[in-house]
This record gives sequence, structure tokens and C-alpha cells, in this order.
Amino acid sequence: MFDYGIIPPAMFVGMIIFMLYGFPVAFSLAAVGLFFGIIGIITGHFSEVFLQALPLRFFGIVSNDLLLAIPFFTLMGAVLERCGLAEDLLEGTGKLFGAIPGGLAYAVILVGAVLGAITGTVAASVITMGVISLPIMLRYGYSPRLATGVIAASGTITQVIPPSLVLVVLADQLGRSVGDMYLGAIGPSILQVAIFVGYILVLSIINPKSMPPLPKEVHGDFDWKLLATVLWGMIPSIVLIFLVLGTIFMGLATPTEAGALGVVGAIALAALHRRLTWPLIREAMTSTMHITSMVVMILIGSTCFSLVFQGMDGSRWIEHMLSGIPGGPVGFLIFVNIFIFILAFFLDFFEIAFIVIPMLAPVAHSLGIDLIWFGVLICVNMQTSFMHPPFGFALFYLRSIASRDVKTKDIYMGAIPWVGMQLILVAIIIFWPQSVTYWLDKGPQVDPNTIKIEVPGFGGQLGLPPMGAPGGASPQIPGLTLPPLGTPGQPPAVPAPAAPAQPDLSQPPVIK
Repeated sequence: MFDYGIIPPAMFVGMIIFMLYGFPVAFSLAAVGLFFGIIGIITGHFSEVFLQALPLRFFGIVSNDLLLAIPFFTLMGAVLERCGLAEDLLEGTGKLFGAIPGGLAYAVILVGAVLGAITGTVAASVITMGVISLPIMLRYGYSPRLATGVIAASGTITQVIPPSLVLVVLADQLGRSVGDMYLGAIGPSILQVAIFVGYILVLSIINPKSMPPLPKEVHGDFDWKLLATVLWGMIPSIVLIFLVLGTIFMGLATPTEAGALGVVGAIALAALHRRLTWPLIREAMTSTMHITSMVVMILIGSTCFSLVFQGMDGSRWIEHMLSGIPGGPVGFLIFVNIFIFILAFFLDFFEIAFIVIPMLAPVAHSLGIDLIWFGVLICVNMQTSFMHPPFGFALFYLRSIASRDVKTKDIYMGAIPWVGMQLILVAIIIFWPQSVTYWLDKGPQVDPNTIKIEVPGFGGQLGLPPMGAPGGASPQIPGLTLPPLGTPGQPPAVPAPAAPAQPDLSQPPVIK
């Protein structure tokens, strides 16, 4: 526990105490880091030279092009949240599925996935769908626990579906490509939607009274007019998703550039629906400014903390502790997921990403764990932070817009089955890594032992030595021998040099 001194554990405990006391996270991290840095300098455990790197680190944060994707994606989601796109999607999809039991629940799940792909914010999805869908679901006989649970869970899908802000932050902290992180999240996103839809399907068969179909006078007849209404809401959204994600996956744009394109597309979509106004743009920009400022301040505070923590050998302390967990990589993953699941009761996903992930990433890398897969797994786990009773943010959002007839107990109890389904997805990703890695481009795989180089004039082939020769023996290269070392006390006999063979320089080397 104290193999690397008492200061690293004390820093960790001090950080937790500050946060539990209620101080702002960004200032808590910076204060703890600088306080223990001064203690380390006084006791001789820390060099003040480390603190000279702080200005350079601050400049690196504000000049990081990748982090520009955060305000772009936030602004895109804020514009779409206010332009009425969700209302059109929910109205059309609700009528499309309204004739079957659980139709409104199916509509909420599908619209939540689409909104997650074009807005990237949980608050926007939960509040919008709650305001529109919750009164209708309750009016037509849906169970309050089912209605609140499906709305909150569908909003949290935003955490995993690209272009999620969580994936951008995790890619930056893990030092990996945002495009690869988005590709890795495709499989879990599809699985999450399928699990939610499957749950509603089973529940509609077992207990159809908890989710009755809509009356015919409400959902109307299935005709071309209804289909056109649904397509009018879907097609522009799909085009915008392709504009943002397709350009990243095809290598035509960086995440920052794709975010800028998404903002232009969101403004065009608002104008297409004739809802583009100056107050809308002003409110969206204000919301974007608040979120971006919060992220940058947390990142600056975490930089102060991590610089001192690493200078005190805190990273080596974390690696020493976690590398010794029984079970190897599987034991490490189980511990990390339980640890983050508990932290998510108290910390936001930005705080977890900036504080905890930099400590865990080196250990995961040393254990041979793919960091893209590890990042997607953590992202899926962190989405449960929005569904935890009693601290889930999605539950708070839902409570703020639900009527007084909906009890807080029903909101919390309704969230429990959906948290269980999110944890099922965590288990699937652990035991079926291909759900993440299948979408990643691995590139050509070359076995070095099969490479042979033919050089004219050397009378044979010059092969690469086999990788990892048994017993540590040095590989033998044809045509190359070492001279004898001779007897002790006497210089080795050096044979007369033979006339070197003249290579045919008119022919290029042949590589097989």
C-alpha cells in the first residue's frame, strides 16, 4: 500500500474528501495538487522543476485541436434540441408504432437513438422526450415505472452512440483516435438498442396491460401521409448523421472539422423546419459556452493534480496496486468496472474521464489490453451513472419535468431494470471483445519470419532472424560467420582476408 510513500494515497484520499464536501471539482483538483506539491517540495519528495511544466500544460490544453470538437458537437446538439426536430420524430414514430402494445416505448427507444446520434447530450434527449412522451404514455394507460424508465434509459444511449462527447474526451485521455473510438462504439450502440427493444417485446407479451396500444383515432391509419411525415423527420436527420460520422470514418474530415460541418447542418436543418431564429442561436451558444468552460476548467484542475501525482510516483503506485490483482487482465477489468460503477454514483462522466482514466490507462496498456476496447467498455459503464438511483442525472432531469402525479419512488424503481440491461452490455463487451474490435480497421498483418531479401552477389538469401529464438540463442545468418576467438592469453588467429565477391550492381535487390 505504501511502497511508494504515503503521499500518493494521501492525495487520493484528499481529493475524495474535497469532492464529498461539495467544493467544485476543478478547483478541488487544483487545490489538492498544489497543496501536496508544496508539501512534497518541503519534505524533499517532489522537485519544483515539475511545476515549471504547468504553463506549458495549460497552453497544450487550450491549443488542443481535438478538444475543439466538444463545443462544436455541443452547439450542434443545442441547436437541434431547440428547433423542434425531436417533436416531429416522436410524433411520427409514435403514430407509426402506436397500433401495437408498447408502440410508444418502441418509438421512444428509436427516437432516443437518433437524437443521441445527432445531439450527443443526455439532458437534451431526456428532457425533450419526457416533456413530449411522458404525458401521452401516462394518459393512455402506460405504467409510470415503465414510462419513466424507458424515457430515462433511451436518453442515456446518447453516451455510447457516436458522436458522443464522452468518446471524444476518452479518446483524448487514452491517446487514441476519435474515429477509432467512434468505430468501436458502433457495435455496443446497436446491441444496447437491441437489448432495450427486446425487453419491451418480452414485456409486451408477458404484461400487455402495462403498455396498451393507442386508440385508432389517435394513431390513425397507416397510409402514405403518415409515412411521409415519418420520413420528413428521419431523412434530414440521417443525412446529418452521415455528414458528421461518415466524413470521419472515410477520412475526409477530422472530428473537429466534422463537428463544424455538423453545426452548419444543424442550422440548415432548423432553417428547413422554419424554426431558425436569433433567440434560438443565442440560447444554444450560451449553453455551449457553459459546458465548454466547465470541461476546460476541469481539465486544467486535473492537469495540476496529475502532474503532482505523477511526480510523487503516484502512477507507479496505482500500477503496482492494480497489476497485483488476482485474475490478471480479467480481474483488473472486473475491479475497474465495479470501481467506476461506484464512482458514478457521485461523479460526473467528465470528472471520471479526467481524473480516473489517466490513472487506469497505463495499467491497462501494461496488461496488453486494447485501449480502444477499454475506452468503449468504460464509456458503456459510465452511462449507468445517469441511471443510478438515487443520484442518476437522467432521473433528476425526468423528475424536474414530470408532473406531481408521478412519484419519485416510481422513477427510481422504474430505472432499476434498465440499469441491469446496461450492466448486461458491460458483461457482453468483456466476454465478447469482437463486439467492439470487429468494426476497427486492423490493417495488413505481416509475419516478419516470412520476409526474405535476395541480394545479388552474396550467393544466397539474407533472411531476417526468427523472432524470439528458443533459449536466447543468436540467430545464424547464412554466409556470415564470426572469426575464432583463439586460446586465452594469445591473440585470436585472424585468417587472411579472401577476395570479396563483387556484387552485380546492375541488378536491384530482390525482396520476397
